[in-house]
Amino acid sequence: MAKPAAMTLLVWTRLLRAADLAEQHCAAALRAAGLPPPDWYDVLLALERGGPQRPRALQTSLGTEQYALSRLLDRMVRAGLITRTPCPDDARGHTLDLTTEGRTMRSAMWPVYAEAIEAALGARVVEDDCAALARMLGPLAVPVSG
Repeated sequence: MAKPAAMTLLVWTRLLRAADLAEQHCAAALRAAGLPPPDWYDVLLALERGGPQRPRALQTSLGTEQYALSRLLDRMVRAGLITRTPCPDDARGHTLDLTTEGRTMRSAMWPVYAEAIEAALGARVVEDDCAALARMLGPLAVPVSG
């Protein structure tokens, strides 16, 4: 079995650390503003852009584990941000949809989230390097086959 090269390990470590720090910064900014965490924003945005969806479709588009998404959706339903409607053609299934409160919350979250993203990345990396980084990370943003 091949071992990763030293440079691959360095990049791996920095990539994970940078992602973790950026996510912590964004979550802290939203929390300080009295808003839900970034994963709530991701669900709200996906439903706003894609319309009503089955949980499986949402899971695929967000790349979230089923058990984690299920708990998250339960909390969001209790908060009144999304609704669950039974599927007429599948008694076991349901469809998720955004409520008016959910749309309002997503809109309220964006300015705080956007500012946090800018502070965590945009203000620290010049635009040309951001473009290069986006290009380099492109192949890593798809599942590994096999």
